Amino acid sequence: MNIDDIKREFPIFDDKIQNNDLVYLDSANSSQKPRVVVDRIYDFYTKEFSNVGRSVHYLAVAATNLYEQTRVSVQKYINAKDKDEIVFTKGATEAINLVANTFGQKYLSEGDEVLLTELEHHSNYVPWHFLRKAKNIKIEFAEINDNGEVTLEAIEKKITNKTKIISVSHLSNVTGAILPIKEIVQLAHSKNIPVLIDGCQGAPHLKLDMQDIDCDFYAISGHKMYGPTGIGILYAKKKWLEDLPPYQGGGGMINEVKKEGITYGELPNKYEAGTMATAQVIAFNESIKFMEKIGIQNIEKHEKELLDYGLEKLRKNNSVNIIGNPKEKGGVISFTIEGVHPHDIATILDEDGVAIRAGHHCCQILHDKLNLPATARASFGVYNTKDDIDKLDESINKCKKIFNLKWT
Repeated sequence: MNIDDIKREFPIFDDKIQNNDLVYLDSANSSQKPRVVVDRIYDFYTKEFSNVGRSVHYLAVAATNLYEQTRVSVQKYINAKDKDEIVFTKGATEAINLVANTFGQKYLSEGDEVLLTELEHHSNYVPWHFLRKAKNIKIEFAEINDNGEVTLEAIEKKITNKTKIISVSHLSNVTGAILPIKEIVQLAHSKNIPVLIDGCQGAPHLKLDMQDIDCDFYAISGHKMYGPTGIGILYAKKKWLEDLPPYQGGGGMINEVKKEGITYGELPNKYEAGTMATAQVIAFNESIKFMEKIGIQNIEKHEKELLDYGLEKLRKNNSVNIIGNPKEKGGVISFTIEGVHPHDIATILDEDGVAIRAGHHCCQILHDKLNLPATARASFGVYNTKDDIDKLDESINKCKKIFNLKWT
């Protein structure tokens, strides 16, 4: 695995940022795009474009076939049983909203409980909050421990006879904690409770096997997997897709429409109403091929080496406080610097071409629990190197010097 060769596949690194080489440490927010993905979008729009699943002319049939090829690629990549268990959405946010809306509509009543965790991204809280307002359900939160992780015991403690669904992150975008999702699913299923996994951070960095994990739903964000924006994946067991009602109505999701009533299309068309993000779906196939070419095991190994190096480096840096210390951790380092607001950290680092994120990272509940208004966050992708971490450390020292902090 030659990182220099991989990095050359990303056009954005060809240019300077603030007269510096770009050090991109914001992949948990959104990953950069390899040339094969960018070129695939251009080629589709200029040479192959047509709407899918409607017309019978050559371009329409060819575009439909390309679109469905991506579905098969995703099925194989995550080891789903059936390609019809793969639903294309506009993002992981829509995938979670789809489950919350349809499951809530059919199965949730006043007083029922949904179990989340204190680590959740807003995308895995707000849709359930809507149901709380509409149906007067209750939301419970499994608590984090002092290491910034959620244990199986914390989940079990919050399960009651009113718990109707559990919805948890695979990997925290703040502490980096990797949740024991397989064990959570086993526990939930022993009590006949379905489980939704927010895989936004898990899918780009960890090996996925839906047969092994056995969750009922898994949400994926394409733009965090070196793919385009506007494309997400909902994996759902076929029994749920057959059972739950449609999420949206329109063209493409119907079978027959009469004045007296409507019948819905076969899976997964039932959940793909309207004109889909065709170019993005087709280009996402290139993202999967890109990751497969490198190998997810190689990506995991590389990011673990970066994480260990980064933690060692920053822990030696006076005044830097790293948020969370989970036993199982992905390539995310959130931190604060005593006396410096995270937004100021990010602004000063940006002057050196170092791109990080600052804020609550769409995790206000977690930040409230930690009594922090915001944190700075460095997150890794396949294109990052130890030199990037050295540059991060140098820029942090520059930041501390500007604010007259003692630094080593």
